[in-house]
Amino acid sequence: MNIIGPTHDVTVIGQGKSSLDNLVSGVARWQNRVATPDEFPDRGYYYRSDQFMLAQVGVPGVYLHSGVNVIGKPEGWGKQQIEKWTETRYHQPSDEYSDSWDLRGAVSDIRLLYYVGLLAAQQPTLPTWTPNDEFEPARKAALEALKK
Repeated sequence: MNIIGPTHDVTVIGQGKSSLDNLVSGVARWQNRVATPDEFPDRGYYYRSDQFMLAQVGVPGVYLHSGVNVIGKPEGWGKQQIEKWTETRYHQPSDEYSDSWDLRGAVSDIRLLYYVGLLAAQQPTLPTWTPNDEFEPARKAALEALKK
């Protein structure tokens, strides 16, 4: 959840993996924001996330992290805040709610997810994995099983 305030960007963990990226990018543009790839791909967030179990059985999803280009803050400030929080609080005893959080960015991200879900539900076809993505075979197998 974005705790550092409203951002010009939103980070899409696993960007490039599915057709849902088009919806995320479109809604982000509507919000006057830009969807960007994972700032820290070496940390393996996609493979450690709640949606990973769904990906393994072929269901694409959207997983967002806070953007880093915080409105009204100098360049680099947001990334610095996220790195500091990750080093000092993430999965530590102090990893709990704080009144100091600026949740306006979280509200923007939640709205983005709401509209992506709404638009995805209105599509004539199910979301798809990008061709040759590692999870595409699981999706094909699941769809074949439904035909039986």
